[in-house]
Amino acid sequence: MKDTASQGYISPRHEKILEMLSRERIVEVAQLASEFGVSAVTIRSDLEALDQRQLLRRIRGGAMSIQPARFERPLELPSQSFGAQKERIGALAARMVRNGETIILDAGTTALAMATAMPEDLRNVVVITSALDIAISLENHQGVTVMVTGGTVKKTGRNRHARSLISPFASLLLAQVNVDCAYLCCAGIDVERGFTNAHFEEVEVKRAMLSATRRAVMLGDHGKLGHVAGARIAGLEEISRLVTDKGAEPAHVHALQAAGLDVVLA
Repeated sequence: MKDTASQGYISPRHEKILEMLSRERIVEVAQLASEFGVSAVTIRSDLEALDQRQLLRRIRGGAMSIQPARFERPLELPSQSFGAQKERIGALAARMVRNGETIILDAGTTALAMATAMPEDLRNVVVITSALDIAISLENHQGVTVMVTGGTVKKTGRNRHARSLISPFASLLLAQVNVDCAYLCCAGIDVERGFTNAHFEEVEVKRAMLSATRRAVMLGDHGKLGHVAGARIAGLEEISRLVTDKGAEPAHVHALQAAGLDVVLA
């Protein structure tokens, strides 16, 4: 690669790792091990070597490009990462839903995990969502009526199967409903900057969801704690509860609790 040639020899595998990063911004250890047919230990060694040469930045479970990416979620692994944690978060949040409630489910893999974990014995629940994959996942639930917000279809993040609805016209329905609880997703959770997201058009819909509900629960795996993305969704005081996982660093959890946020670990 031209931008690294002056810094010394780059092995073919290292060069391919950097090429993948230039395209995808973030890569996982497991993804690279599978791509190159080597062990995770070897890939970690590769990433450490490249990090020491300041050609990438090591993060939990992988690496990210050191080049600025205004519209990428900082320090966030692809949507398939933290799958087990997201399933636990989704299952715990699903148990919070009560019969007769009207709820909002935001677009996102953790919200999808919540939708798929919705108890079968729930009755008379209305789910309003901006995510087409969530709407489809709930269409056969006997106790749930699904409404979609409307709007323009947008491919969501790195999950090639996910589609969300954004403006124009994404907020018209939300302005007409009164919701018991909204379950939202984000890219960053910070005690000072609150809840943030990298995609500005999605934040407009999330803000409309907040305006439509009496209370809001944020769903976010521990990889999002301590990070700040480019667009603000809400301050800590606007969210009733954060559901994250037990991998969260105690310092982050304690800081959020000290600021008055109810934090639940799945």
